[in-house]
Amino acid sequence: MKPRRWKIELWVLNFIALSYLALVLVVPMANVFYQAFKDGMEGFWLTFSNEDFRSAAKLTITVAAIAVPLNTVFGLCAAWVLARHRFPGKAIVLSILDLPFSISPVVAGLMIVLLYGRNGWFGGWLEANNVRVVFAFPGIALASAFVSLPFVAREVIPVLEELGKDQEEAARTLGANSWQTFWRVIVPSIKWGLLYGVLLTNARAIGEFGAVSVVSGNIAGDTQTLPLFVETAYKEYQTQAAYSASVALALLAIVTLVAKNILASATKSGEKH
Repeated sequence: MKPRRWKIELWVLNFIALSYLALVLVVPMANVFYQAFKDGMEGFWLTFSNEDFRSAAKLTITVAAIAVPLNTVFGLCAAWVLARHRFPGKAIVLSILDLPFSISPVVAGLMIVLLYGRNGWFGGWLEANNVRVVFAFPGIALASAFVSLPFVAREVIPVLEELGKDQEEAARTLGANSWQTFWRVIVPSIKWGLLYGVLLTNARAIGEFGAVSVVSGNIAGDTQTLPLFVETAYKEYQTQAAYSASVALALLAIVTLVAKNILASATKSGEKH
């Protein structure tokens, strides 16, 4: 009786999990694709000829192209310091690193406004030097960089801790300098964790809405990213454009997810060998 009861309970748990997944993810996603393609491919491709859509896509890609390399370099440096050194306040530094995970993106955007806005701490100096941050590209880049900041560091730190220092010390013993040790010993050892962190950083930078909506002003053709384009198009009853842009974002997310799974499989294969 016990094995049969266990199988029934397992089936019920699976049913609940799959039902919940279908309700909050599969059905909404399927509806987005249906709405985007229900009138055929012509309406879908028409969105890509929309100047506001092209401008939003270009801005989104440009912001990601800035935020991802910056956070990759920062993440590597932060991971190295936190994984290889002990110092007073290390726990505090780790907590600060995790702030973008816990702070609401809207609050993050407001923080940038309070610092760099016209009435912010640095607003007077920026205005005197004719530099715009809020409601301009620099503010969007800052917001995207902030919300995607921890991913690389958080993926690389555990890998470095598990790796240990033996290989690095052996390389130094053989005469390798710090730069050679980093590129020839450390990077090959952490490459999957690093790439995984870069993918997550890119996904967050591309899909960010809350912080960007606060600092950008959401000006079509100027400071409007793809997530903001989706919201604006939907509010203006341009449902075809909204759903088509949503599909474009969803496809980017799917590509990221597939790449993540490939990297995870490669990591497991590397560990076995």
